[in-house]
Amino acid sequence: LAVSINAMNDTKADKQAERAAQHEARRQKRAEKLAQYEKFVDSLVLSHNYRFVPQTMQQLPAGIMRNLMNPSYDITVWSDAVDVCIPYLKGYTPPYYPVVFNYVLPSVEGYTVEQISDGWHVTFQSTMYSATTYTFSFEIYSRYGGATLTLSSPFYNSVQYTGNIFAL
Repeated sequence: LAVSINAMNDTKADKQAERAAQHEARRQKRAEKLAQYEKFVDSLVLSHNYRFVPQTMQQLPAGIMRNLMNPSYDITVWSDAVDVCIPYLKGYTPPYYPVVFNYVLPSVEGYTVEQISDGWHVTFQSTMYSATTYTFSFEIYSRYGGATLTLSSPFYNSVQYTGNIFAL
């Protein structure tokens, strides 16, 4: 009887050691995948070739959060142009009216990329063929896989979008 109890304890200890080793291997594999994903997002931002697909929009400071389900809404950034197709809320006071910015911008001004603690801060400006200058300010989170765009102008309230960054 003593031999079988020792054998059971040895088997239990072996199983626990095996589970601990498997857990450590899974943890290391996940850490490698996370690091690879961060490098992937970093390379997209630095290449100036990526697509931002918004999932929500909200007029700041405290507008209604709207879900964006239209797959056509996106901003595509290339090294030589920016393609914009996103909704925007215009107006000085309520009721604001929705418009869709649908432009290919052959050039933008002040394109800057700055590394921050958890990703990148990308900004640029464009008149989008109007008399108003719009500032695009992206917070791209390498570690978390998402992005926030704040689109502002001197005349209207800013609109903030949340979404994802994809490769072209």
